[in-house]
Amino acid sequence: MKKSLIALAFGTLGLGIAEFVMMAILPYVAADLHISIPTAGHLISAYALGVCAGAPMLTLAHKLPLKNILLGLVAIMMVGNIFASLSPNYWTMLVARFISGLPHGAYFGVASVVAEKLADKGKGSEAVSIMIAGMTIANLFGVPLGTSLSTLLSWRLTFMLVGVWGIIILYYIWKWVPQVEGLPDTGFKGQFRFLKTGAPWLILGATMLGNGGVFCWYSYINPLLTKVSGFSTESITLLMVLAGFGMVVGNLLGGKLSDKYTPGRVAASTQFILFMALLGIFFVAHINWLTALLMCLCTAGLFAVSSPQQISIIHFAKGGELLGAACIQVAFNLGNAIGAYIGGLPLQAGLGYQYPALIGAPLAFVGFILLTLFYKKYEPKKA
Repeated sequence: MKKSLIALAFGTLGLGIAEFVMMAILPYVAADLHISIPTAGHLISAYALGVCAGAPMLTLAHKLPLKNILLGLVAIMMVGNIFASLSPNYWTMLVARFISGLPHGAYFGVASVVAEKLADKGKGSEAVSIMIAGMTIANLFGVPLGTSLSTLLSWRLTFMLVGVWGIIILYYIWKWVPQVEGLPDTGFKGQFRFLKTGAPWLILGATMLGNGGVFCWYSYINPLLTKVSGFSTESITLLMVLAGFGMVVGNLLGGKLSDKYTPGRVAASTQFILFMALLGIFFVAHINWLTALLMCLCTAGLFAVSSPQQISIIHFAKGGELLGAACIQVAFNLGNAIGAYIGGLPLQAGLGYQYPALIGAPLAFVGFILLTLFYKKYEPKKA
């Protein structure tokens, strides 16, 4: 494995912890800042808004060397997370979370382009999956670690460690990532020209709806497992590690299969599996071992579509590759927000915790249709 790809994965590891740990430590943050848990939930939204605002910033930095852009984005990540760890009140924490989210989509966009340029011939999707692997490792180890630190010591230490981790990321990107050839300068308007074709919209729409379908269910995974499937509260940490393991396996498998077949075909097939798994969770949620198995299948599928979608948008965003790759993360985060909201509607109506999976299934199916259209109409077939 190329060291340069490991350095890029260090960055997605830090971003992954910063994004996902807040969901696990929300009660501790709320108590310390003297706010309610629903109000503290705005801190998750602030990060997502930062992701959406940060991606278009790449249009202003497109003339800079790609390695320099990466270093600048890591520096913003450090500032945001250190600021979060020192925030004295809700409002400063809200600003800190927004700043923390700014580099997220942009980093994935630039790192995806760099990873593909550094990849051996025919290994572009696998290289991107290695870069994304940091995000899956964050869910496997980083989030449980951050949760433990928040329980035993302070939630502030979790964000401070992410900020300090940024120093390591800076060093290894500087040392291990070479200066790769920059992208052609297509001008400001030229970066948006790829949006005039249908293929990018199919990919972005599938990303948003597909992830939205999964997050309808995943946003309420804890009460589903304890109140419907009958797992004990003490077993949730282990189950979350299993979910993270599914993400790691799915991500690497998605990259390898995309190079063997085609990214669109792999993404469409995986999206259909997600649709079936969400339906399965709704019908068998009371059987604990089967629910756990389907949970791992869903988390594996969630990240198995990630690198195929990331590599596909690069191929169909000529002249705006950085913006296109960053927009995938915007679509991902919009899907998270939409899924969490829609998934909560049946719960507000008094229905059981298995119903968010039923709500998410049609969204995943629409994602499958969009990816199938992309695969059939636009994607070149393998020889």
